[in-house]
Amino acid sequence: MHNHIEKVLIDEAVIQKRLDVLAERVTEEFEGKSIVVVALLKGAILFMSDLLRRIPLTMEIECLNVSSYHGGTESSGEVSFLDRKLPDVSGKSVLLLDDILDTGRTLDAVIKKLSEHGASEVKTCVLLTKDIERDIVLKADFTGFVIGDEFVVGYGLDYQGKYRNLPYVGILKESAI
Repeated sequence: MHNHIEKVLIDEAVIQKRLDVLAERVTEEFEGKSIVVVALLKGAILFMSDLLRRIPLTMEIECLNVSSYHGGTESSGEVSFLDRKLPDVSGKSVLLLDDILDTGRTLDAVIKKLSEHGASEVKTCVLLTKDIERDIVLKADFTGFVIGDEFVVGYGLDYQGKYRNLPYVGILKESAI
């Protein structure tokens, strides 16, 4: 699997150090609030696990299954909610976790849906933000790293369901795509 990687963009040690900083900022933001963490599956699962163990707040943890890539290397532009029921967020502060802010369509759609279901606030936290122009004006409240317009895998991000378990973020070789 590692031999399919052209270049490691962010190694494991750097990710772990950045999570300490993000956890501190999130803790300060949500201190004293009733918080529900909603992680977008499957990409945010590793990020969620490592980040939340660093946050010393009482919280509910939920997952929401959405998709916009549908197996390719670019967002399809269509956000599909794969769960029939949303978590109960009525009157609560929500921390929405995702692996990457790319086009912004997924986060935008989920923020709107959670707000419609009564969340008192929705703050977003992403591991990666692509430094690109977006049709949707959206900036994450908390960002781990800013990257270029590359298709990346590892640390939760996948290509056709594979490579999520890499401990780093890397770029696939063309031959692996």
